[in-house]
Amino acid sequence: MRTSRISRDTSKIISSLAASRTARPLRQRRAAVNGATRDSALNDVEANDVAKPGKRESDGVVRHRDGDSDSAPTSVPESDGNEEVVSKKRKREQHAPVTTRVKRETEETSITTIASREKAQSKPKKARRVPAKKIVGSDGSVKVEPPPNWEEIYALTREMRNENVAPVDTMGCASLADRSKSPRDQRFQTLVSLMLSSQTKDTVTSVAIKGMQEKMPGGFNLESVLALEPPALNAFINKVGFHNLKTKYIKASAEILRDKWNADIPDTIAGLTSLPGVGPKMAYLCMSAAWGRDEGIGVDVHVHRITNLWGWNKTKQPEETRAALESWLPKEKWHDINNLLVGHGQTICLPLGRKCGECKLADRGMCPSAVVSKSTKVKKEEAVVKVEGWNEDVVLRESVAVVTGNDIKAEDGEGAILDIEDIGKAPRRRPR
Repeated sequence: MRTSRISRDTSKIISSLAASRTARPLRQRRAAVNGATRDSALNDVEANDVAKPGKRESDGVVRHRDGDSDSAPTSVPESDGNEEVVSKKRKREQHAPVTTRVKRETEETSITTIASREKAQSKPKKARRVPAKKIVGSDGSVKVEPPPNWEEIYALTREMRNENVAPVDTMGCASLADRSKSPRDQRFQTLVSLMLSSQTKDTVTSVAIKGMQEKMPGGFNLESVLALEPPALNAFINKVGFHNLKTKYIKASAEILRDKWNADIPDTIAGLTSLPGVGPKMAYLCMSAAWGRDEGIGVDVHVHRITNLWGWNKTKQPEETRAALESWLPKEKWHDINNLLVGHGQTICLPLGRKCGECKLADRGMCPSAVVSKSTKVKKEEAVVKVEGWNEDVVLRESVAVVTGNDIKAEDGEGAILDIEDIGKAPRRRPR
């Protein structure tokens, strides 16, 4: 009997459906053998599906929230009932090993990092400005209470001074006199050294004095200065500040010493300040260095500036600073404090650009005027990781800031040159 084409096609479809029904129980039986493993895996898939709904597993099977699974897509035919369906996506997983390339890019920048802020917070807080106080007793007596911790500040500063040799230690006016000469000539050389030191660095003053000691006809003494003509004397000191005016003052002072003081320098503060060009600072320093008597504190720009930075006093003029210090500082320190603070001002607490990062007082939070910038130089490294896979290249970027060092910047509002002019002129200021 002849069958039609429609009948033949219907038979093929029926036989195909029957084959698929016979293969499915085998797949279910294999899954049933490892039921515990399947349930655990399905629970993990469910957790991932909740976080990322609609995600397909790499085996091509869509997992539903109720734990059931559908068979692989019918578009992929099975070879027979004993072989598993291998999806195209599973084949894609068998790609070549992933390779990575790392590219480092560095650049310099200046930023404030959390590390620097934490370091700054770990340091002790800066001290408050607490100057000396006057206390009036019930009987009307006045007593001055010293600033707190002044002894510790003084001791730490002396410790720093012992560790750092300053120009004042080797070229200060108190050490320039020729010790091979008579005491009278040594005192005269000390007086002239102090007169030349005004508005002049110790290095320049030292060279001028050495030149006079070595080259002045008849040696460096009162009689030789009196014998020199002003232009010749000016030639010896032409490197110091205000040398023309100082030549006149030295010549005039030499004549006064010859006529009124028996060719020697005065041994009183009033007598010294009566000489042209000699102010209180020079007089007190000269009394200490030449005569060995401490009758007051020689306050130059370093003593005036640093004691105000420490908050020991709040003064505007050197004479005010001298009176404030002498009211409470023990007399045995009157001679030492000038050398102490001048050297400290020449090495660490500079008039311009204080080195607060090297100061022990700033490190311990004892200086209320310490200035240390919080900017930190950081090397910024950018790691560029390129992952080459089977389907696309994934580029990951990560920036890492690496601290390379601290840029400690010291600032100072003081613009005066290293010494105060004692000849009636205001201190010069550097251009900003």
